[in-house]
Amino acid sequence: MSPLIGVLALQGDVPEHTNAIEHAGASTLAVRRLSELEVVDGLVIPGGESTTLWKLATAFDLFDPIVARIKDGMPAFGSCAGMIMLADRLTDGVDGQLTFGGIDMTVRRNAFGRQVDSFETSVTIDGAEVRAVFIRAPAVEEAGPAVTVLAKTVPAGDGRTGRIVAVRQGQLLATAFHPELTPDRRIHRLFVDIVRGNR
Repeated sequence: MSPLIGVLALQGDVPEHTNAIEHAGASTLAVRRLSELEVVDGLVIPGGESTTLWKLATAFDLFDPIVARIKDGMPAFGSCAGMIMLADRLTDGVDGQLTFGGIDMTVRRNAFGRQVDSFETSVTIDGAEVRAVFIRAPAVEEAGPAVTVLAKTVPAGDGRTGRIVAVRQGQLLATAFHPELTPDRRIHRLFVDIVRGNR
């Protein structure tokens, strides 16, 4: 039986993540209510705007339950703003900004600049080249000892060099880029495998 993976459907690339997860071999459920969160085997936290995600999750009474499920071992995958939401620490959050946490990392929002500075490049994960779309993207400033760095930006000589852009800590996965916006499903397959292994 395929795992049931929720996609937090408050903002961001919900249809794109849903499509990618289904192509990677899992069933999906849009999560907007506590009853939906309670039945999923894992959760995708899409991109968007991290302060808006925080406020919407709070308004929908999902913030604390998501924090609790992550602490209880639910696998989660965050892309872009989702990476910010999985960070234990932010270097430039707005006053009072909260995250779901779970990954022992410090993340800088908009690490590569504003929307106009969005770009595409290749990153290497497990020896394979992956096309990565960065849209007003964050980056990991510091990763704790339990965090596995999966990818850094390749040398470009433009201030983007060597930034940490994909990490994993146990059942938690995060990318600064948007794998749902390319036809490459390897990142989503990795997450599906994490969820399967956690069941």
